[in-house]
Amino acid sequence: MTAVPTVPQPSTGAAEATGDGGRRAWTVTVLLVVFMMVNFADKSVLGLASDEIRADLHLSATQFGLANSAFFLLFSVAAVVVGLAADRMSPKLLLLIMAVMWSVAQVPAAVGGGLAVLVASRVFLGAAEGPAFPVAQQATLAFFPDHRRNLPGALITLGVTLGVIVSAPGLSWVIQNHGWRAALWVLAAAGVLWAAAWAALGADGRHGTGATVSGRKEEARPAVPYRRIFASRTWIGTTLAYFTSYWTVALMLVWLPSYLRNALGYSAGSAGLVVVAPWAIGAVVLLAQAGLTGRLMRRGVGSRRARGWVGGWILAIGAACCAALPFVDGSAAKTLLVALGFGFGGSYATVAATTVAELAPPARGGGALGTMNAVVTAAGLAAPALVGALVDAQGNDGYQSAVLLSGGLLAVGAAASFLLVDPTRDIARLAA
Repeated sequence: MTAVPTVPQPSTGAAEATGDGGRRAWTVTVLLVVFMMVNFADKSVLGLASDEIRADLHLSATQFGLANSAFFLLFSVAAVVVGLAADRMSPKLLLLIMAVMWSVAQVPAAVGGGLAVLVASRVFLGAAEGPAFPVAQQATLAFFPDHRRNLPGALITLGVTLGVIVSAPGLSWVIQNHGWRAALWVLAAAGVLWAAAWAALGADGRHGTGATVSGRKEEARPAVPYRRIFASRTWIGTTLAYFTSYWTVALMLVWLPSYLRNALGYSAGSAGLVVVAPWAIGAVVLLAQAGLTGRLMRRGVGSRRARGWVGGWILAIGAACCAALPFVDGSAAKTLLVALGFGFGGSYATVAATTVAELAPPARGGGALGTMNAVVTAAGLAAPALVGALVDAQGNDGYQSAVLLSGGLLAVGAAASFLLVDPTRDIARLAA
């Protein structure tokens, strides 16, 4: 892919970049945390209602897995297209359009219909949500210099985990007492409310386009062709590592509630509470990673170790916990290992976003992040369908096979992060 001309974004209504992260920067960050919370509540609802939907629509595990995979059919394409557009258009406008589309996408399945309507609505929702994470990261990081991006980047990713932690018990209650279609109406309303708040309070940042930081002007970087960014070892390693991490995220969203209910014996109400455990662990890991990475970078440690190695250890711990599952007995022990394995394994997103944001020149940030997200979220297309097939073929043992497969993938991701990620080296090569 070759570079596209850089078109300056209009300054009307935009917030000026501030090195100290002013009130507007943090207002935008908080709003985008909520944005990601709604985003992942949308993603998690079918998993929370898996047994009810399968009974209502008479679906096999494979069919249910394929219906969830359909969510990612246009997800990756939309991430690339809108990611590239974010380098030329207002992220504030793009985010507003996305939120409105999410709400519209919930309506057909909420009204009624069978498998075809459910699949069509999920495909449309996936297309609307595909660019959400990279554009939200770009919009937030535009307010902060590189050495201060770890915390806001982690908070945006924390919105992912908070979305499930906050919504899972409430949506489970709605599903049990009012049906799974009522839960879709709740999510549609949440999207509308967020869009109204963003229209009033959202803004575009301008960091990296010549703003001063602590009295000095940031170094200008040329807008190199995208193909050179995508060919760098850092972009490849980060994308591979994040792909394996997203695989576990997809399984948590779609199949973890079913695993808890059918294989580990939890009731529907208990599963709605226990399902938040890996997300809660992931939230702690995200904040710890942001604090550790920020501290290392302030002490002058290069991002190869501060981001690549720290991210590698996160994935390695997740892989080890998943691999240990066959060696323990009892629901409590298995639940703990799965929560730790998926909690650590699913926590690479902030490392990925801040690493690619560091690697890519500002004029290529949206495209670099969007294309990475497109490749990564292909895991969401494959994982639900494959696990559905495993469950149909092996019964409840298929869930354990899925966890072991996830552990193997996380080990590959950890190796990629350790061996390939080195932004400083690749920035120098891009500038050569």
